[in-house]
Amino acid sequence: MIQPSVGSKAKIAVTVLMAAAALAGCKRKDTVAVEKTDEGPHMASIIHTGDPQSDPQLVTGFYDIEEHSWRWTAQRFAVVLHPPEGGAQRGATLTVQFAIPDAVINKLKTVSLSGMIGSTPLSPETYTQPGPYMYTRDVPANLLSADAVRVDFQLDKALPAGTNGDRRELGIIVSSVGLEAK
Repeated sequence: MIQPSVGSKAKIAVTVLMAAAALAGCKRKDTVAVEKTDEGPHMASIIHTGDPQSDPQLVTGFYDIEEHSWRWTAQRFAVVLHPPEGGAQRGATLTVQFAIPDAVINKLKTVSLSGMIGSTPLSPETYTQPGPYMYTRDVPANLLSADAVRVDFQLDKALPAGTNGDRRELGIIVSSVGLEAK
């Protein structure tokens, strides 16, 4: 029987180790079963636009979070909210906390905000000064019978894209939107 030399033994050992490592990397992985639970994303009655977890409820017309607390809107924007407890019986109050910057009022002079739930309009309010505001409207109980309520908002005008070097159409700065129990 021929004995391999020391150099050959080392080559064989390296070859065996490489083959073992390759086989270990090709090992079949077992399938992991993921059990579904009833705990899905929680839809809130009040959302803070600076919270990234509110993203699924910001349907359209919102830009990225700024300063960890608010977002610019476009001229049209919408949210989906969970009705507050008892809302389907007693109704609720819709509140939008927002601000109108100097640049918007200086350019547009006035801005009107209105809302709509389904085909039911919420009366507009006109603002003539920059600053913080709260748009508040009563929402009748019959509009709150579903698990989710879409609220569409519209401004009568907004800064067009390209104003002040910004490529976005800019409306107002919203910090929160919510339905509060009566």
